Amino acid sequence: MLAESQAPWFVGWGTLALINAGLAQGKNRNGLWWFLLSLPFGPLATLVLVVLPKVRSRLF
Repeated sequence: MLAESQAPWFVGWGTLALINAGLAQGKNRNGLWWFLLSLPFGPLATLVLVVLPKVRSRLF
């Protein structure tokens, strides 16, 4: 079982992963992939998502 002091850390990291998934979907990227990528990399994945441009779904 997790210690009481570690619980907020995991909740915050999981929330960040969910936010990154939503941000990725808003940029037409795979939300599940970015969610899984955010679990080990957290804020670094957020930075990459913010810097990456939005993917165009169609040419015209």
